[in-house]
Amino acid sequence: MNDTFPLPAPSRRTAPSRRTVLGAAFLASAGLSALPARASAGLMPVLPVLPAPTGPYAVGVVRHAFTDPARTDPWDPALGARQVVVGVVYPARSVAGFPRAPQLTPGEAAVFGELAPMARGLPATGVDWAGTLTHAHAGAPPLPGRRPVVLYTPGGGDARTLGTGLAEDLASHGAVVVLVDHPGEASQVELPDGTVRETVLHGPPDPATFRTMVDTRVADLRLVLDRLAELPHAAVTDPRGTGIAGHSAGGTAAALLAARDPRIRAVANLEGYLDVEPWPGDRPLLLLRTDGFEGADRIERSWAGLRARRRTLRAANHWVLTDHAAIVPRLHAARLVPDAVRDGLVGPGDAADSFAAVRHELRRFFGRELRGASGRERRGVPGREAGGARR
Repeated sequence: MNDTFPLPAPSRRTAPSRRTVLGAAFLASAGLSALPARASAGLMPVLPVLPAPTGPYAVGVVRHAFTDPARTDPWDPALGARQVVVGVVYPARSVAGFPRAPQLTPGEAAVFGELAPMARGLPATGVDWAGTLTHAHAGAPPLPGRRPVVLYTPGGGDARTLGTGLAEDLASHGAVVVLVDHPGEASQVELPDGTVRETVLHGPPDPATFRTMVDTRVADLRLVLDRLAELPHAAVTDPRGTGIAGHSAGGTAAALLAARDPRIRAVANLEGYLDVEPWPGDRPLLLLRTDGFEGADRIERSWAGLRARRRTLRAANHWVLTDHAAIVPRLHAARLVPDAVRDGLVGPGDAADSFAAVRHELRRFFGRELRGASGRERRGVPGREAGGARR
């Protein structure tokens, strides 16, 4: 069973909250407590702005869902078969007449707005989460040609949507990026029937919960790999050139997937521990980390001796590897978050520069390691077919 479902029209105001969410994603372990917003009543809410992609191609996006009848949902067995939601971001032939997609649906934005103050110290009011637009155009026709595929799995407790800026940039240079949500663990995911499933995680996971989390992610990712041919616009993908990128717990899961599945040709680990199982060492590996991450010592131990391209971002912190690199500084400039929250999320340095460096490293890495997939790609940028220019 699979479902394709449309992206909603952009909203300029946040949907009203359905209820107070009592728990937050486990990444509350960053130690950031909820803070009241400083925005005065009556002021226009701050609208987060995501960085534009840097490549020559316009970008499209569609959402899709898979149901795996062979697995019962590990977080809520009463739901029955496991369901996985993905966003497919790809180079578009033309975007004329296709609107830019919102980063979050109204329902997702409502839940995120409730969770974010508890889990991240982000403001409870004063932000238009539902109004944030991506640079991808919903349902735009794909650019012809066979293209390498990059899977993306987010940090623990995060939704796939925090990888939007990375995915759009890779797609603008010629890749098809499949952003994978892991419902039940992710902060919020809208399902095809319109319901928003919230996280069941409450605080840092114990070792058994973390193991369930990464094993579930690996199974989710293998489901997507097995059924790439069912994705919208699958005709433009080339599964022979498949890589994966993962942030935090997603980086751990990405490495585990590669260790178990030879279809993965290259792995980009964005500050994820690699001490759950030994890394096999037979696939190209990119390791990105920040100098402010509280788990830096464990990261270094788990990465010791690995053959990989490495880079450490200075004056940076864990979520500078995600769209928070653009969102948090904007809220800080509007005095909606204090210095401590900004520093605890993205670091005191120039987050825009750090995020640009992350995107550059991913383009370079996957462009080199997957460029032979279609016979046309060179450093991640396919041949400029007619009609593929950004417009």
